[in-house]
Amino acid sequence: MSAGSRPLGVSVMPLETRRETILHIATTADRLGYEALFLPETWAHDTSVMLAEVATRTQRIRFGSGILGVWGRSAATLAMAASTLDAMSGGRFILGLGASTQQLAEGLHDVPWDAPVKQIRKVVTQVRALLKGERIPLAGSTGARPLRLNLPPAPNLPVYLAGLADETVRLAGELADGWLPFLYPRGRLSTGVALMKEGASRTSNPDRLPLIYPTVPTVVADNPAEARHGAAWFLAFYLTTMGPLYPRTLGRGGFEKEVKAVIAANPTRDSAVVPPEADTLLEQLTIFGTPEQCRARLEPWYEAGAALPILFLRPNLTPQEIDFTLSAFR
Repeated sequence: MSAGSRPLGVSVMPLETRRETILHIATTADRLGYEALFLPETWAHDTSVMLAEVATRTQRIRFGSGILGVWGRSAATLAMAASTLDAMSGGRFILGLGASTQQLAEGLHDVPWDAPVKQIRKVVTQVRALLKGERIPLAGSTGARPLRLNLPPAPNLPVYLAGLADETVRLAGELADGWLPFLYPRGRLSTGVALMKEGASRTSNPDRLPLIYPTVPTVVADNPAEARHGAAWFLAFYLTTMGPLYPRTLGRGGFEKEVKAVIAANPTRDSAVVPPEADTLLEQLTIFGTPEQCRARLEPWYEAGAALPILFLRPNLTPQEIDFTLSAFR
């Protein structure tokens, strides 16, 4: 089966905050037959509101939060938003959750970053109960009477988890319907599967495994050198300006030498260099090149176990560049 006929998703980098551009990506992906659109939430738009507009502008495509952090909303608020988006779209919504980052939790939401795996477990458990129509299992000893949502139950609404740390991936295997890895090397997806199996073994259905929806930085251009430069910008940005999570995770995954080479080659924030000795990171983490090259680079993601790769687009693309990129795969 060719990549052009397999399920494929699309997402946008958080630095893309142009509302009409996000909606253009959504409607174009819907028209071209993409399976899903995921929108992140950081320090800009309220993603649940943006996805409501996506629901009204599209006909067929599924859409999800990729991701909502477990610190910025209560489990009840998350469940209410998910239930509402699911109902208004005819069941097209996917709730993607994750720990987000310490900087966002503490620097924007003013919430202490404390035991993220424990927080994810609590929030997912509470959201699941509310979506089933059950009373929320309260975690605090307040003595309050636990409530349920005054909405029709949506027990089949899918909940996906982002995660890179081993214990978070295990938690996805235990609690989630899907796993949303980002900057997780393609060659290590099998490691993620093994970790999810460990998590699933804690449940009454140990053979059920979440679907794998990896988010993959993608740059398509007629000029291969231009495409490689765009992919290098992605890696340089995330390895040098987004805190220690990605360098640490990739280092532990066997790419410490390559990560150090990228960091050394990018002394300023405006750099976009991946030296030749770190080329394996580009091949393992991104899709780049001409349309033909990108289709060829997409195929190994399916072979590695991805049920639906999510193309992660750069910010500030023109409508023509967006159409060119999305049409390259459809």
